[in-house]
Amino acid sequence: MRILVIHGPNLNLLGTRESDIYGIKTLEDINKSLRDLSSELGAEINIKQSNHEGEIVDAIQESGTYDALLINPAAYTHTSVAIRDAIAAVQIPAVEIHLSNIYKREEFRHKSLISPVAFGQISGFGPESYNLGLRAAVSIANAKKNAS
Repeated sequence: MRILVIHGPNLNLLGTRESDIYGIKTLEDINKSLRDLSSELGAEINIKQSNHEGEIVDAIQESGTYDALLINPAAYTHTSVAIRDAIAAVQIPAVEIHLSNIYKREEFRHKSLISPVAFGQISGFGPESYNLGLRAAVSIANAKKNAS
């Protein structure tokens, strides 16, 4: 079981960026938690972070050997048709995650271009959103394997 994890723009600043919204955990704290959980779940994860839309699209396009995608597109959630189209094109289950509840924030954050092509979305649980998302991605990938 292989899961690709993609962190979008500005997530490398976690721990110092708007802690009232995003908390005090760093991206490395979140990655460590994901690695620990993936080991517990028997999944292999590959983690990438980029502030560049094209690099995220490239990573998604190259994800054909993965069983699922766990993605926090961050600000690109609301603006990137390219990331949306890449997820639709690769046809692997994607779980969209967000640290904050995007529907309780500014109006422009209420629209996700990603959610229509994602298997599901988890938001608002802080760093735990990632763990919930990983559990969901593993479950979805296992169900897909068992169905085939």
